[in-house]
Amino acid sequence: MIASSVQAEANASTVEAYANLGAGIALGLAGIGTGLSQGPIGAAAVGMIAEDSSKFVNGLIFTALPETIVLFGFLALFLL
Repeated sequence: MIASSVQAEANASTVEAYANLGAGIALGLAGIGTGLSQGPIGAAAVGMIAEDSSKFVNGLIFTALPETIVLFGFLALFLL
């Protein structure tokens, strides 16, 4: 599998190439945005849990919410 040769399609169009590029950019930017937002949210959630351990579920939910942004980027990847 690794040693197999990679060949370009003879009928690849520019429009299809731009669609694939746009899909990759959409997923990449969604991942970057999620990563940048999860840092402060995670820090705040840890502080909240340290003060009151009964807030663990709320902290977990708030930490998982930015992941929906990546799911939207992943959806755009398949729609394009």
